[in-house]
Amino acid sequence: MLVLGIDPNYLSVEFPQTVYANAFNTMEQALLYRHIVPKICWKLQKWLQIGEEKKLSRAWQTFDRFLYERISSRKANMEKKEEEFDLLTAYMAEEEEEEVKEDEQISALRKTDKFLRDTAFSFLGAGNDTISSGLVWFFWLVATHPSVENKILKEIKATIVMHKKEDGERRFFFNTKQANNLVYLHAALCETLRLYPPVPYNHKIAGQADILPSGHHIKKNQTVLISYYAMGRMEEIWGNDCLEFKPERWISEKGCIVHVPTYKFTAFHAGPRNCLGKDKALIQMKMVASAVIGNYHVKVAKGHPVLPRNSIILNMKYGLKVQLSKRSLL
Repeated sequence: MLVLGIDPNYLSVEFPQTVYANAFNTMEQALLYRHIVPKICWKLQKWLQIGEEKKLSRAWQTFDRFLYERISSRKANMEKKEEEFDLLTAYMAEEEEEEVKEDEQISALRKTDKFLRDTAFSFLGAGNDTISSGLVWFFWLVATHPSVENKILKEIKATIVMHKKEDGERRFFFNTKQANNLVYLHAALCETLRLYPPVPYNHKIAGQADILPSGHHIKKNQTVLISYYAMGRMEEIWGNDCLEFKPERWISEKGCIVHVPTYKFTAFHAGPRNCLGKDKALIQMKMVASAVIGNYHVKVAKGHPVLPRNSIILNMKYGLKVQLSKRSLL
């Protein structure tokens, strides 16, 4: 809804299979495959259209059709002057109104369906699976650490106003400003992202030959693979308790969030390439987490396996199966 202005009913009780959502998952898994086999292997598979590359090609075509349909739909609505908001429509409207200062060739490129498709794909990839991945690991960690859940609930009750619904039921409702005041919840989310970064690794290609601070020599065009997952669990970076889920490490003695350099906490990348949507992502996660924990007790189903899926996004292989029970709010 936020990115493309479409409700796929993906979270309905029946949980229908959504073709393009499955295609997106297939693409993520195939891209991971490209990182763990020699380049010549996946290049050959792509040429022969076999194995993971065949799956990727079919999934890509499916997802492309879906995105082009959404782009056509958004353009039709804009022509009819129908006022709707989603990120893709807002981006297209901005491109129409803004006086593009680039040359005509670049300006024309930015308005093509292919460019809009790439933009929409970026919106979905960066702002959809990453947030859901972080939240799933968060709920699992909170459900398995009762003391953390109690502290979060206590903070929610002290910060967020409770409203009475028409049927007499009392529930927590809140706004963005209130969510920003949830310091302990913010810390718990950061701690989750440290242990389970939605993008668990990254790679860079050296533009020039260089020497790393460790003394390793890097050749021009050499690929360097960076494991954010491993960095979040390194004792020399995070201390002896690096494997513990400990939100307190993010809170200062004055009760404020401790500033951690992006090159240490890499869940949102680092330096000039730090994620532009970091603040939006954290606000969304806090609002969802507050709504769920404030109103429900989450208990992981007995015997449910918790494993990461082989993908470029650190999702749970089997999802997170839980039992929800409404809280008694006083």
